[in-house]
Amino acid sequence: MEKDTSLPDVFTAIYERRSVRHFSDAPVERRSVMELLRAASWAPSGLNNQPWRFAVVWDPAVKESLAGLTRYSATLKAAAVLVPVFLDKETSYDDVKDCQAVGAAIQNFLLAAHALGLGAVWIGEILKNKEAVRDRLGLPERLELMAVIALGHPAHRKQQSHRRPVEELIVFER
Repeated sequence: MEKDTSLPDVFTAIYERRSVRHFSDAPVERRSVMELLRAASWAPSGLNNQPWRFAVVWDPAVKESLAGLTRYSATLKAAAVLVPVFLDKETSYDDVKDCQAVGAAIQNFLLAAHALGLGAVWIGEILKNKEAVRDRLGLPERLELMAVIALGHPAHRKQQSHRRPVEELIVFER
């Protein structure tokens, strides 16, 4: 996609960001991860309840353990760091709104990772084993897994995607 210089940077990030599933061996600095978590924490939430919680997994043995819970194991093993994202049910007041807020936090994280030149992918398939993820991390039952983000330096930038024309997505306009 050719960059439209008339658009603000956020549009460029939205249109250029891709899910990255192949990573180089380069480490990711902790301060970069902390900045991504900070960006995630600025997502909107109902009543500003900020229902998201994050785990940060650097340890190869823990990554290997989590990788065994998804068919995307190679992606999880290759990532420099994994960020399981949880909904804290103790702060929750509306399931739909709070799940949407966590999704917004994840999107902020992904866009910020792209802006820093990092690659990431949102893994949802692992939710079939959400209790096992929580148990392997030793976390309390009040935390419900929403996704695991695999993060690292992209091995390449050949990812492609397409979108339906916006006109096909509009169900009502008057």
